Amino acid sequence: MNVLTLAELETDRGVADLDAVYLVTDRGIVHARNEDAVAAAVLERPDGPAIVLAVSDGVSTSDDPQVAAGAAVRSGVSACLAALAADRTAEEALLQGLEAAFAAVRGLSVGDGHSPSCTYVSAVLRPGRDGECAITVTNVGDSRAYWLSADETGTSSRRLTSDDSFAQLLVASGVDEEAAMRDPRAHVLMRWLGADSDHVPAETPVHSLRVRGPGVLLLCSDGMWNYLPDAEGLAAVATGADPRRAAQDLTDYAVRSGGADNITVALAPVAEGVGQIG
Repeated sequence: MNVLTLAELETDRGVADLDAVYLVTDRGIVHARNEDAVAAAVLERPDGPAIVLAVSDGVSTSDDPQVAAGAAVRSGVSACLAALAADRTAEEALLQGLEAAFAAVRGLSVGDGHSPSCTYVSAVLRPGRDGECAITVTNVGDSRAYWLSADETGTSSRRLTSDDSFAQLLVASGVDEEAAMRDPRAHVLMRWLGADSDHVPAETPVHSLRVRGPGVLLLCSDGMWNYLPDAEGLAAVATGADPRRAAQDLTDYAVRSGGADNITVALAPVAEGVGQIG
């Protein structure tokens, strides 16, 4: 149950894969360092492999944001894996992972005014019944999860998470999403992981969806979705090539579009067939 992690990298781009999941994180063009992090693991089970993914985006205005992001994904995925190995449900496992991520980031604080902070999105992908796979997701902040369909025979593409941001508050009040994203406060976070956060992990929504492939589960930081936020547009890039190549293609798209933020992509493909992952 090794956790594959890309965090606190000194190179411009990190790439890794576990055959069933593909990870890319890139500094982008504007930032001096990469403050994103991503982790993944595959747990072999009698009913088929369970994939655990997490993406975190360090809050640049906080102290040591890159350290916070790395601590979050490492602790979150490890705790989620342990819970799944103990036969906890995906929902329970994700919340245990979130609690561990919260604790790890809070533990980085060394005193008043020092609060490394980050966003967090995590997912569990497991084989289901009747030709479907089960996706379960949770998030804090504005890193996102998407289901992206490869063709019309599978479950339609859709966004799986809701941002904890000022823009989302505007959307909830009736403002058009494009207009909300143009507001200068759009990316202000309402919830985050950090010692200065009063959010309770147990109160975080967890969402589940059963999907039918072919398609991919995508987790990404806002450095990716800022340039391509709609599920259909993401699907056109993410499902048009081999998943290894597709993860890099998405990252390259964000870099070509401006690369104003760090960019992180985690892709887990779901094949057409009975509960097939990878």
